[in-house]
Amino acid sequence: MSVRIDEIAGEVLSRAGDARRFLIGIAGPPGSGKSTMADNLAAALKAKGESAAVLPMDGFHMDNAILIERGLLARKGIPETFDVRGFLDIIAAVKRADQEVLAPVFDRSRELAIASARPIDPNDRFIIVEGNYLLFTQGKWAELDGVFDFSIMLAPPIEVLEERLWARWRGYNLSEEAASAKVYGNDLPNGRLILEHRRPADVTLEIALA
Repeated sequence: MSVRIDEIAGEVLSRAGDARRFLIGIAGPPGSGKSTMADNLAAALKAKGESAAVLPMDGFHMDNAILIERGLLARKGIPETFDVRGFLDIIAAVKRADQEVLAPVFDRSRELAIASARPIDPNDRFIIVEGNYLLFTQGKWAELDGVFDFSIMLAPPIEVLEERLWARWRGYNLSEEAASAKVYGNDLPNGRLILEHRRPADVTLEIALA
């Protein structure tokens, strides 16, 4: 299904009406193009005279030291390796739109989250949240049900995700063995889990957008 970003922006504006704060959730497996779509949608909304900010879920990765202690470092990115409570708290604060909210940002090159690295201004009308588990139906992630005013699911075929994930990890100069472990030992299994346990979205795209 091919839908242009400006068409989605138009639909978002139509649904938002005169809402002071409107939350958009973009979910999907690793490598599906969430961050690129979020940035492009924010740009499209700004081009229409609106204010928009992007809030990535990746900033809530648990620190590697905790993952090592719990034997989960090799599976970093599965649902249990995120600070879900912290994420829910930030989303609740953002939804209230009554003050600035400082959110963490994940630095993939260093594999760590940087605290208070992205400000969300109370005057930003559209907040585009992007992440793997925004529509996930299991565990505490299910508490996000009903939080987003508009939701988008990116669900490219597994073979497309596989190609894109190989390109991602090779781009970080990993060895073929290390890249293979990331793709087949973690990212693709996570992708299948996300696709198998998801709530319906307002828009589902079966294409890779990045």
